[in-house]
Amino acid sequence: MTQAIRVERKSGAALLPFIPELARLRIEVFRDFPYLYDGTLDYEKKYLQTYIDHPDSVIVLAFDDDKIVGASTAIPMKFETDELKKPFIDNAYAVDEVFYCSESVLNKAYRGLGLGVRFFEEREAHAAELGGFKHLTFCCVERPVDHPRRPNDYMPLDKFWNKRGYFKHPELKTSYVWKDLDETEETAKPMTFWLKHAH
Repeated sequence: MTQAIRVERKSGAALLPFIPELARLRIEVFRDFPYLYDGTLDYEKKYLQTYIDHPDSVIVLAFDDDKIVGASTAIPMKFETDELKKPFIDNAYAVDEVFYCSESVLNKAYRGLGLGVRFFEEREAHAAELGGFKHLTFCCVERPVDHPRRPNDYMPLDKFWNKRGYFKHPELKTSYVWKDLDETEETAKPMTFWLKHAH
């Protein structure tokens, strides 16, 4: 690992060359608790196509030399799925004014170097450049504290998110379907949104 980690923002079709490597990284990171995601390259490539199709999207990439070691995705909420938009519509938010900071993934060897903060800064800067957003949001899976696959040393990111200005909104909930590592078929997972008011 070198100390010179390069961080770049990519949007739309500029993402195409990075999709295979990015899909592999997402599968690797999301296998860990709390997601326990048993993903496939085909699904990941289809999922990431949304970001290629919409030029207002952004993926922040972290490189060590030419290797992608981290990535963070974001897109205006209006381009997202109905499942994602519904809680906001039901709670009288204007979807056009919400920017969705969907996910961040980072290779374990590169954690603790400030890249998580940088990912938020870059996505928020992109939203500010687009303009018109009153809220920034992301959602996180809810797992019970006694979940059998919860590591003893697991530390939730709640304090980190609070420090970045994001707070949990229990009234904003949805669910996503995927297959956990120990499941034979997909099941719905509860997700709760965290919200920050844009400056």
